[in-house]
Order: sequence, then C-alpha cells, then structure tokens
Amino acid sequence: MLLAGLCTVDLVQRVADFPAPGEKLQSLAVDVAAGGPATNAAVTVAALGAEATLTTVLGAHPLAALARADLATCGVRVLDLAPGRAEPPPVSAVAVRDRDGERTVVSRNAAEQAGFPVPEPDLDGVGAVLLDGHHPALALKVARAAKEGGVPVVLDAGSWKPVLDELLPLVDVAACSAPFRVPGPSLAERGVPVVVTTAGPDPVRWRAGEDSGAVAVPEVAARDTLGAGDVWHGALALAVAGGEDDVAGWVRYANEVAAERVRHGGPRSWTAALGELGKGVR
Repeated sequence: MLLAGLCTVDLVQRVADFPAPGEKLQSLAVDVAAGGPATNAAVTVAALGAEATLTTVLGAHPLAALARADLATCGVRVLDLAPGRAEPPPVSAVAVRDRDGERTVVSRNAAEQAGFPVPEPDLDGVGAVLLDGHHPALALKVARAAKEGGVPVVLDAGSWKPVLDELLPLVDVAACSAPFRVPGPSLAERGVPVVVTTAGPDPVRWRAGEDSGAVAVPEVAARDTLGAGDVWHGALALAVAGGEDDVAGWVRYANEVAAERVRHGGPRSWTAALGELGKGVR
C-alpha cells in the first residue's frame, strides 16, 4: 500500500492526570515515535503484515532521524520528498492520561513544509492509497495517478482543508469523524462514492450510494487512545485494498484493529498484537 501525508516526531508523556495551567508534574513514562495520520496508518498496515510505503517530508534534521529509525523498525518504507531539508520536522507534544487513555496533542503539523517537488508515484502492485491531505500537492498528485490507474483512493478526512475542494472528486472512500463539517455540498454531492463516519466508542456509520448502515465498536478497556483514529484508517484502507466490495466488512475490520490498539499503552506496544488480524494483503 501507498500512504501519503504527514510525518511528525511525537514526544509522548504518560501522566496520572493532565496538568493545570502553570502546574509542573512528573510523568509516569515517556516515548518518542514517529506520528501523524498517514504515518500511523502506515505503521498499522505494516503491523498487519502488508507492505507499507509512506511518502512524506522528513528532511536531514537530527529529529527526522528519530522518526526514520522508528519507521524502519516498524517495517515501513519511507520515500522522503525533501531529504536535504535542514529544518526540523513537525513535532507533536502529547500527554496521555494513564487511567483512561485520553490524550491531548499540540502540533505544528505541515504548516511550514511546502515548495518541494512531487514525483510521479509508483503504483505498481498497489492495492489502495491512503491520503491525509496534509501535503496538498502530494495528495493531488497521488490521487490523480491512482484514479487514472484504477487504484482506490481512501481519504482520512480529519479536519477541513482547502485542498479538499479539488481532492474530493478523486476520492473513492472518505472517512471522517462526527465533528467533521463540509462547507457547501456534502461529501456525496461532491462525488465521493463511500462515506464513513466514526464517533469514538459509538457505532461507525457508513453510506455507499443508496445503501447505508452502522457497525458497533467493540467494548474494550482503553489504555491509550493516541493515534487510534489513524490506526483505524490504516486498517480500513488495507481492507479496501483487499478488493472485496463490502463496506460494512471494511468498517468491522477497522473497528477490530483500532480496538486492539487502544488496549495497549504506548505508541508502538500494540503493533505486535496485530499479527493475527492481518488480512494478508501485499
């Protein structure tokens, strides 16, 4: 699979409770890992036993080496569009509350990563592509090539971005959360054939043309919700890549994988548990 979008360096502090303004506290544990929607989705795809190629912007800063090493350990192949970039990659400051896995995230994202050349993507043998829209030129280039080659395009809609006006007509499956709002015409009216909407622990709703439904989310004791949505999107895209025309089945599979992720504390401890859930897509 090809996954295109944001890669951050996540500094994750596990805490007994979130600090009040001006308060200092000592964390229970600390991790440093690569993050970002497309990145976490790529880690998920690799953990499920499929080939995962992440196209992103990292650069040559020492912080980028941390993310690159983490992704190599996870089995993700990285195509860096700006390998000589001296500026640091985006950094996310994350706090995860130990008792229930809730998290807070402060990130710069890709606001200052622009102006790099985007080569034609290699889609040979790729069953689906996933985009997060954080690098607009990259998202459009990959989506257009995929559309021309008959490769399904899955969008992690996240928040509304200006590029979506141009990107949505190229998308086959759009996955968004309940708070996501589209200015003007709906996703379906903008030409998206399949729309899936998550709502945390509540059932995931889907619509494909005249068909629609909802799939319940497994009940689990959550230890860490960081990146759970990204994991869900990676699993969904992998299910789409499997070639079966079963939207409810895609959603059910993504729900199972995300539920397994939140049962484990830490940004990578969950990956070893996904082996049995792999769909064998290559």
